[in-house]
Amino acid sequence: MLSVGQKFPSFQLKATVYLELANAFTDINNNTYADKWIVLFSWPKDFTFVCPTEIAEFSKMNSEFLDRNTQVLGMSVDSEFVHLAWRQHNEKLRNLKFPMLADIKRELSGALGILDPQEGVAQRATFIIDPTGVIRFVMVTDMSVGRNVKEVLRVLDALQSDELCPCNWQPGDATIKL
Repeated sequence: MLSVGQKFPSFQLKATVYLELANAFTDINNNTYADKWIVLFSWPKDFTFVCPTEIAEFSKMNSEFLDRNTQVLGMSVDSEFVHLAWRQHNEKLRNLKFPMLADIKRELSGALGILDPQEGVAQRATFIIDPTGVIRFVMVTDMSVGRNVKEVLRVLDALQSDELCPCNWQPGDATIKL
């Protein structure tokens, strides 16, 4: 699995961005959000149970990420059409505020090293990538455990502070001075 300090791989994927079929899809690559931080999170499968809770929470907190010059991207190995159907049929996902990437060839999931060896789907992984394309944070949880979006935001704040941040640091807390 790729980890902290490594370059995020190049990619070009279809993404679901709207509910109307006429403008539902777009292409997104690693240059689409140049000069921004990226939070990319993956989930195993659409039409499941834990995944929509996380996706809805990332959408609910999307403005907090945007305030930090950060683009949220969600991803699974399902197609853009499956993403669209899921959004159309799940009330919590209808008005998502970020793209859902379709990694149907499993190229990005494979390059990141997050393909589950048993299930063949993306693991529940989170990456924070800085504007230079370097991975600054990685977290993977078990398929049955949802992540904490507020913790992802807290880590982003710590990374963007460019300071040494102690355990349980929160924005506004003192940092470590050498």
